Amino acid sequence: MGIFGKLFGALKKTKEGFSGKLRALFSKNKLGNEFYEELEEILISSDVSVTTAEEVVERVKAQAISERLKDEEYVINLLRKILTDMLQESEVEPPEYPCVIMLVGVNGVGKTTTVGKLAHYFLSQGKSVTVAAADTFRAAASEQLSVWADRAKVRIVKHEEGSDPSAVIFDAVSSAKAKKTDVLIVDTAGRLHVKENLMNELRKMDRVVSREYPEADFLKLLVLDATTGQNAVNQARVFDEAVELDGIVLTKLDGTAKGGFVFSLSSELSLPVLYAGVGEKMDDLEAFDAETFVEAIL
Repeated sequence: MGIFGKLFGALKKTKEGFSGKLRALFSKNKLGNEFYEELEEILISSDVSVTTAEEVVERVKAQAISERLKDEEYVINLLRKILTDMLQESEVEPPEYPCVIMLVGVNGVGKTTTVGKLAHYFLSQGKSVTVAAADTFRAAASEQLSVWADRAKVRIVKHEEGSDPSAVIFDAVSSAKAKKTDVLIVDTAGRLHVKENLMNELRKMDRVVSREYPEADFLKLLVLDATTGQNAVNQARVFDEAVELDGIVLTKLDGTAKGGFVFSLSSELSLPVLYAGVGEKMDDLEAFDAETFVEAIL
């Protein structure tokens, strides 16, 4: 099954909620103030933020009025285009090689699993990969990452539990440079986004990569649990302020009925989703595609 089948399957719950409400709205309301108010409520109920929902509805309304077209198919197509454009406005170019990808996020979102899946993804693209176990605090974190590294058949750099994570990154960067590795993927400890000392530690790791490997394309990606809903935007805002994020990796996309916060990430923070987890298997992580995502929920 390709990305289209996997993504459409993963977003089944979101589509049932969003598309179903949209069809019901058309069945009882003609275009007008009441229609647009209810459309805004539908977007918000799908975890689009109030600010972004207002923006989407205003864009739909302005264009529908200017073109004087009011049938359902037209408005659906218009909404599809506006939502797709919103996601594409924040898109970035694929990474250049060599590259370092540092994954950050709160506890329990699936960072370590995502490291393994990303390693497999880049291997399937014909790239060499090393992973770094910079989560030195969680018990058995490096062992868990070792299991994923073994499954993906990639090298791993790790230290003893309790070591300085920046020292792990220093050694991993040195190793990746020496072996001319295409992609170095760094796993970091989960941290509450309200803990300033933990954010300072991330900034230190950021500085080590920037100082020791300036020639590499360096991406800092926030791993977000798709079932988190609108709180995901708050998490992203704080991590972005700490380390200037380059994008998002979504996990558990197949477990949510409210994927609308993706539009808020793009509109309010200019953060693109780069990869999406669509299942439990090693190959169930795909490059995110805006058109496919919007098509799958409408």
